[in-house]
This record gives sequence, C-alpha cells and structure tokens, in this order.
Amino acid sequence: MSEVYFVRHGQASFGSDNYDQLSPKGHQQARMLGEYFATQQLQFDHILTGDMVRHRETAEGICAGMGVEASGFQVFPELNEFDFHSILHAFLAQHPEQALPEKPAVADFFKRLKQGIVLWSEGELQGDLPETWASFEDRILSVREHIMTSYKGSKVLAVSSGGAIAMLVRQLLEAPSRTMVELNLQTRNTAIIQCVFNQHNMRLSSFNSVPHLDSLQHRDLITYT
Repeated sequence: MSEVYFVRHGQASFGSDNYDQLSPKGHQQARMLGEYFATQQLQFDHILTGDMVRHRETAEGICAGMGVEASGFQVFPELNEFDFHSILHAFLAQHPEQALPEKPAVADFFKRLKQGIVLWSEGELQGDLPETWASFEDRILSVREHIMTSYKGSKVLAVSSGGAIAMLVRQLLEAPSRTMVELNLQTRNTAIIQCVFNQHNMRLSSFNSVPHLDSLQHRDLITYT
C-alpha cells in the first residue's frame, strides 16, 4: 500500500525574533513522534520537507527518535507555509480599526490572521502579497501529484506547515475555501495527517492525530503554533 504521513512541524518560536525555528517544546514533540513511529515499527522510504528551518529541525528530531540517520531529505519548497506575516500585515493596513492591542495575546493575532486569510481566499485582500491564493492552491496540488506519480508502493513522510496541510486536506475533501482556514487554526504541532494514494488518487485516512502526545502526562505538549 502506498501511504504518506504529512506531519506539521513542531512548535515554532512564536513571539521571538525568529519564528522559523523550533522551541525546546517543539524539539521534544518531534523526537517523541519519532519514538512513536519506532514503537509502531514504521519505516519510511522517502522523507520530504519544505525548505524552512522548522521543517528540517522537525524531520531531524523525528529521525533521532526513530534511531535512524537524519540525511537524504528531499526538499520541496511547495511544502512551505504561506507567508502569514504578509497576510496579517496587509489585513491590518486595510483595516486599521483592527489594530492589535498594545500587549497582544496569541488569540489577538489569530483572530486577525483568520480574517485576513478569508479576504485573501476571496481575492479581496489588498497589498503587495508574495503569493496569490490560486498560486498557493497550485503548489500544494503539484506536490500532491508528485507524490502520487513518483512514490508508488512507498511509505512517505512529508514534514510541512499547518496552512499547507490544511490546503491539502481541503483539496482532498473538495471543500470550500473557508474550510482551509478552520483546519489551519486547529492543526496541532507534530500532528499526523495520514493518506493512502495511487497514481491517480490520494485519499485522507486520518487528520490531526497526536498519538505520541495522547496521554494525561503529555497533554501540556499539545500546541498549535
């Protein structure tokens, strides 16, 4: 059976000068996922990542937990996150009445980002954006088609980001654009999105599962950033 396990990166460094790196908790999540894969005797024929630091660090942590060499990753920028900083900036510029409070909480950012993504998906977000919604859709479709045509009979691990994975799931379900927004905001760090595929189709088997964190003692490791 051909299977692909899409994994969202571990917790990134939200609120720091460089978001694109794992927090200590993110490194722990990644290693624990690798340990879980090892207990399930899962081995991957191919490991794909985007070209973001948090993707590579997550893949390295998973490999460490599995006890395998962290090398030979196949890098696909198509797996990268959309530029949510630009989306948020454009939304705030377009709607100054929605300015962030002086000491914003995480929820303040996500509320405005959600509104910005909706406008982006509807072609109503103004500003110098690095990517259109259609381009985002196309690159996720392209990496999905690459997996389907290139890895027949394989088990594939693909480390990506919440928005990219949410777009993938939306496409698989043939759901409305707003579904991507909702899925994006609830996808957990190092969550597994399992799919089966052949050369013609990819089908969703499970979404947003964190079996490596699904115990009372590890609940504080379930994060969304």
